[in-house]
Amino acid sequence: MATVKSAGDGAARRPGGRPVPLWLSVVACSVPMFMVALDNLVVSTALRTLAIDLKASTVDLQWFVNAYVLTFACLLLTGAALGDRFGRRRVFVLGVIVFTVASVGCGLAGTTGQLIAARALEGIGAAAVMPLSLTLLAAAVPEYRRSLALGLWSGISGLAVACGPVVGGAVVDGLSWQWIFWVNVPVGLVAVPLALWVLRESRVPGTRLDLPGMLLVTAALVGIVWAIVNGQRLGWTSPPVLGAFTAGAVLLALFILWERRAASPLLPLGFYRIRAFVLSNIVSATMYFGVFGSIFLLAQYLQIAPPRSPLHAGVLTLAWTLMPMVIAPIAGLLTDKVGGGRLMALGLFLQAIGLAWIDLAATDNTPYSRLVAAMILGGTGMGFTFAPTAAVVLGSVARVHQGKASGANITVREIGGALGIAALSTVFSHNGNDTTPQDFADGLHPALWLGTAVVLTGALCALFIPHHPRHSTRAADAEDPARS
Repeated sequence: MATVKSAGDGAARRPGGRPVPLWLSVVACSVPMFMVALDNLVVSTALRTLAIDLKASTVDLQWFVNAYVLTFACLLLTGAALGDRFGRRRVFVLGVIVFTVASVGCGLAGTTGQLIAARALEGIGAAAVMPLSLTLLAAAVPEYRRSLALGLWSGISGLAVACGPVVGGAVVDGLSWQWIFWVNVPVGLVAVPLALWVLRESRVPGTRLDLPGMLLVTAALVGIVWAIVNGQRLGWTSPPVLGAFTAGAVLLALFILWERRAASPLLPLGFYRIRAFVLSNIVSATMYFGVFGSIFLLAQYLQIAPPRSPLHAGVLTLAWTLMPMVIAPIAGLLTDKVGGGRLMALGLFLQAIGLAWIDLAATDNTPYSRLVAAMILGGTGMGFTFAPTAAVVLGSVARVHQGKASGANITVREIGGALGIAALSTVFSHNGNDTTPQDFADGLHPALWLGTAVVLTGALCALFIPHHPRHSTRAADAEDPARS
């Protein structure tokens, strides 16, 4: 039976033998994660400036975002598998280096093609950073402090969401769009030596790469994600979109058939016989679908009804997006005592109430004072969902499979977020437009009701997550349900 070599059974130690404080392990794992999560959000804020400076078409602007989303979402499982095989810290650090170099390429880009290519390279680096940051953190702290550490990690992830619109607006207004990417360089230069100094290497000895599985799942996800991000623009029933969905579904079926016979599967199908793992992934997908699709429209609504600058609107969204940074660490402390499923259900119910409240209050000229309480409520719900989800996903499988479980969960949530933005935008465009504040409010209402319904579905699923899905580390390694 393969085991993971790591520091997970006690406090992490530096090479010299001195223990690493919890906060330092959290920082070493979370700073690169914060960088890659922030980057996608700040680019969205700068799209209008990029259209002018690079003479970019609407299609170009979409690919400034989609090139990152495609490579990131489609390579998460591969990034986790490479970490298992070659060393999680090594692949994590390599991902940070690739992302930093790609950021330099973005900052130097003089044409739309150069920027799109550099953004795709950023996504490749991010696909190694995001899942492995979570796995490395779980291995770097004692088991009794793991939920707290994951709560802090989730809070920092929430901070990236909060800072995205504000940082993007501030940089574009005060400097130039290139600085959106240049700010990543000093972060990368600090993150690499910090990770090498603080984090111990962990790997799964004897792991073989499932190359056919990597190729099949990557191709399948490319087809599905491409169809999702282009569905609204090309039409959901257009031949290219239907063809991409069909190709993705066929390739996904072939991937599942291959994984059933693979000696070292990229994604053990036994995961999907674990109720806590399956339901937690449904929670992630529904939350990202409903909440991030709604925030995408809400950020625009705050700029239109009444008119505000992008920076002003970004600051106003902080009432929602700052709350996870405060609540997620608290949720992490409560996860083992209360149960991750109950906290996820509470969080999703609060988010649904917040979305419904905003929907009922939104008009063509709604005062911010009528929205702020609902936004705080929705953000509180996000905080109660983030940390327990990470803890339950990692705790539901043996440590030997935590990298794969992390990659699978983040893949599902990214696809859920992309689908949410696409679906809610489609509903919005069928019922309104951004010509006038009233037209925007007309489209916003049915879109937010859809987001509310999806989030409520996730809340009901969370109620069926077992109260104590986590075994002790040694027991989980011994049982290894994913291999049954």
